Amino acid sequence: MIPGLVLSLLIIGVSGANCYASQGRLSDTTGIAEIMPSSRPATHLQDIADVFKHWFPRLPITPHDSSSLQEGKHFVLIIPQIGYTLQTRGLVAVVVNAAFRKPRANMSSMTVNLSYTQNNQVILMANSAIWSADNRFLWTNDWRLMHYPQATYGLGMFTSTDRVINMDYAYNRLYQSLLRRLAENFYAGVGYNLDLHWNIDSYNSRREVTRISRYPFGVVGRSISSGPTLHLLYDNRHNAINPSGGLYVNAVFRANMSALGSDETYQSLLVEARKYVHLPSRSDNILAFWSYNALTLDGDPPFLDLPSTGWDNSGNVGRGFIQGRFRGKKLLYAESEYRFHITNDRLLGGVVFANAQTVTEQTSGQFEKIVPAVGAGLRLKMNKVSRTNLSVDYGFGFDGSSGLFFNLGEVF
Repeated sequence: MIPGLVLSLLIIGVSGANCYASQGRLSDTTGIAEIMPSSRPATHLQDIADVFKHWFPRLPITPHDSSSLQEGKHFVLIIPQIGYTLQTRGLVAVVVNAAFRKPRANMSSMTVNLSYTQNNQVILMANSAIWSADNRFLWTNDWRLMHYPQATYGLGMFTSTDRVINMDYAYNRLYQSLLRRLAENFYAGVGYNLDLHWNIDSYNSRREVTRISRYPFGVVGRSISSGPTLHLLYDNRHNAINPSGGLYVNAVFRANMSALGSDETYQSLLVEARKYVHLPSRSDNILAFWSYNALTLDGDPPFLDLPSTGWDNSGNVGRGFIQGRFRGKKLLYAESEYRFHITNDRLLGGVVFANAQTVTEQTSGQFEKIVPAVGAGLRLKMNKVSRTNLSVDYGFGFDGSSGLFFNLGEVF
């Protein structure tokens, strides 16, 4: 999901339902809710539903209750939204979310999102993370159909926001995978990924059709990447929406094949790790680390399928920079964030973060420059049971970029 500011009364409990899957977080695999540490009783915690219930007692708002986590219950939530992102500007959207849990399994979730943006972008997305009983199997999908005009800046790290190339294209993504548990918290499986772009046009400020850095594929017309995937996953977090500890490691090998329709035969590897540490050790403040590395191992991906800022599954790589700011055949990214509570009832919290990214240069194929970003943000507790926060961050990129970034749920 493209991260965006979410404004909706439904999500604070007017419908009496709880939303356990953070929009944009469905690529994270464990969705089971986790209560705060025992040192902080749940009755003393507050979220936005409690605030509204206190100030407007006649409104039909149902406070969030941990009893709703019992197995066998399911929830359907319709969420109207307004929002903002750097790449879309203003947006309006409707989200339908269904959450349920099989016996002795993590929380499963399915979400459909339809958005229209101020930049005339139309985005239809369907995501799911479905756990079988006892967590033996995990089925995930990420399906998207988009008309997506956007700016791009060329290849490598030595590009400038003053030299913008505008693009316009339609996009169909079909990602799906099936993983089986091999040991406690460890999974392996297979999948299939398709990226199809068509009606691709690129043009400068004078609307003159142009090529992008002379890269050979996908700058005009149509491009296809299609191939099977192999997955390895370790995840011992109890709550992917807002982890309070644990380790997440994910590796995905993708073999795009001309026999399956790809323009080019090429292979790629995604390696991602996240670690969460209590700091101080007996508090519920968290120091979080994130490493995201997207590598082209061989061949030439189409331009729009190259690793790029903000084009991870959750759209969060590179806070401080606009989506697509840096692009290359290989991308390395690291981020650290400190999450702390501001009020004792955990209604308000804050974060400070720093990240750095680099992509390879087209001519040398080497990493030649690293660009960092820093920022801070606020957290508003939307659901104290699932610990879902509304995240509002402001980031500063060291190339002169800056902007607001919004998420429902933590960034990672």
